[in-house]
Amino acid sequence: MNTGGTPALRLEAVRKIYGSGDGAVTALDGVSVGIQRGSFTAVMGPSGSGKSTFLHCAAGLDRPSSGKVLLGETELGGLRERALTELRRTRIGFVFQAYNLLPSLNVLQNITLPMRLAGKKPDARWLREIVDGVGIAKRLEHRPAELSGGQQQRVAIARALITRPEVVLADEPTGALDTRTARQVLDLLRTVVDQMGQTVLMVTHDPVAASAAHGVLFLADGKLAGHLPQPTPERVAQRLTHLGEW
Repeated sequence: MNTGGTPALRLEAVRKIYGSGDGAVTALDGVSVGIQRGSFTAVMGPSGSGKSTFLHCAAGLDRPSSGKVLLGETELGGLRERALTELRRTRIGFVFQAYNLLPSLNVLQNITLPMRLAGKKPDARWLREIVDGVGIAKRLEHRPAELSGGQQQRVAIARALITRPEVVLADEPTGALDTRTARQVLDLLRTVVDQMGQTVLMVTHDPVAASAAHGVLFLADGKLAGHLPQPTPERVAQRLTHLGEW
């Protein structure tokens, strides 16, 4: 695990307040954290702890009320909307609980869509490495409806990797999958980090999912509430209990 150099992603004293006056809600309250390149980090916390806001700010989907978000050396707050859209398309990969594949496109077209939107041709060698790596090389002509949930999530991971992004943001990527399939997808994400050198940041509510990561960040009431290296499901669950999760 590479811990040197500039972090892939940094949040510096990020606050996010929704609404104003008496109705104002502080979703993130001065969060500072660096996500190292080549690491797999899970983000956990009770409902309302700020997990989704954390991910949205990290992705440039939400602008912080104050503080900075940096992808490598690029401060997201300094970018106009068009530049931010371009950055999200090329430098960040996204994996969602609901897969978000386009039903009218086949697997290969879904995977290469970010490249086509950016007006670029995918690198054939990298494409082959990804589809072999995620185990869908024999499914490229299929439509999403012909695939299982686990296969669709593999396609979504391949799509997230096609632009060789600096960081992959995964939002509850195993939330819609059964236990065995979820394990396969988590093993795949870990492989993507350990063998391809990718950086993955995953929001999850599941201690077993979190235990696939190198480390877990805990949020509570919009603040960072600790870090657990080399997590096990038991240690994650125990830490969450202290945060008032269960």
